[in-house]
Amino acid sequence: MKNIVSIDWLSENLNNEDLVILDCRFGMNDPQYGLNAYKKSHINNAVYIDLRDLTGEVSEHGGRHPLPLMDEFIKMMENSGVDEEKAVVIYDDGQLAPASRLWFMSKYIGIKEVYVLNGGFKAWVERNLPVTDKVNEPKESNGLTMKINSKLICDVEYVRENLNKEASIIIDSRARERYLALEEPIDKKAGHIPGAVNYFWKDNFDNLEVKDLNALNEKFHELKNYKKLIVHCGSGVSACVNVLLMSEVGLKPILYLGSWSDWISYEDNEVICEK
Repeated sequence: MKNIVSIDWLSENLNNEDLVILDCRFGMNDPQYGLNAYKKSHINNAVYIDLRDLTGEVSEHGGRHPLPLMDEFIKMMENSGVDEEKAVVIYDDGQLAPASRLWFMSKYIGIKEVYVLNGGFKAWVERNLPVTDKVNEPKESNGLTMKINSKLICDVEYVRENLNKEASIIIDSRARERYLALEEPIDKKAGHIPGAVNYFWKDNFDNLEVKDLNALNEKFHELKNYKKLIVHCGSGVSACVNVLLMSEVGLKPILYLGSWSDWISYEDNEVICEK
């Protein structure tokens, strides 16, 4: 796979000086969970990254998890040992949402060799591979040069412009219950963007491991008929899993960064409450 590494690969390359390992476990209902889990046990040589550092200041529009200032994000990555010569492997508990968000942001600023660990920390522990409670000192970084790829993201205006266009499709990564407005546990409005189709991000896994390429190709086959793939979720985090895996099968998705929480912040945006 192009953007995903296996447990075996990381085990074999664990002590590679040209590899930076980032732990970004996070609990949406317990913001301290990730750091506490890291302090208790993590993969050897891993440095902790907090999902809250991958999010900027929330305002009226832009969604619940806007991007931080890129200068600050790059400095954080450098302080974690990342530079243009090293490969980066990111892991979380295995569901890949925080890891995929960090992967996406790394791609956005131009980091080429960045990967997500298939199965995450849970799969690592199940294999009885080495863990530690030692807080690791980051490797020395030779610095990063910002190379923003603005084509990877879009805003609400871009989504509006592509509503009902034959060559464009909007992909809603949330649970089907939220898509159909049967429930909405987080945002103030339920429903979905007009014309959006539902590809729940958690349907990409078999027992916390990413489905194989054949299964992913079958899952995303119909999307290959479109020129523009606009992917969103509730706030721009879990949609990154779909972005990651669509990229694996050769698609070129665009992340609607503000996602549903941004869409509903505009009173004149239409909301659909049925299939």
